[in-house]
Amino acid sequence: MERAERTALLLLVIVAVVIATAHIVLTAIGKPAMSVPFSNETKDGTLVSLEGSVDRISHTRDGGHLLLSVRDVPIFVPAAAAQGVAIELGDPVIVYGTVQTYRGAKEIVVQAAEDILIR
Repeated sequence: MERAERTALLLLVIVAVVIATAHIVLTAIGKPAMSVPFSNETKDGTLVSLEGSVDRISHTRDGGHLLLSVRDVPIFVPAAAAQGVAIELGDPVIVYGTVQTYRGAKEIVVQAAEDILIR
């Protein structure tokens, strides 16, 4: 292996270590520290949190997705995440998810069952 190849390999290893370390640190910090409170002015793609009581629960006709409402904010839980959610009307929750505009209205899209914390 020539010097340039060794240098390139060393740089690749360093980048991989930095990325792995950043992943571990950001995972340890968690979503609470990385999210902002939800508002209707929040831009799409932003990680948000919303605290309140569940005021509506329904399922989509197709796909097994879960639709919630907390403080009149729609929350979409994809089928894969919905399987791990046991929730009832009136449950006090904290929800973490990404803002998305759907049919002209802001909603929160949850990615995992762990992103819905029942208090």
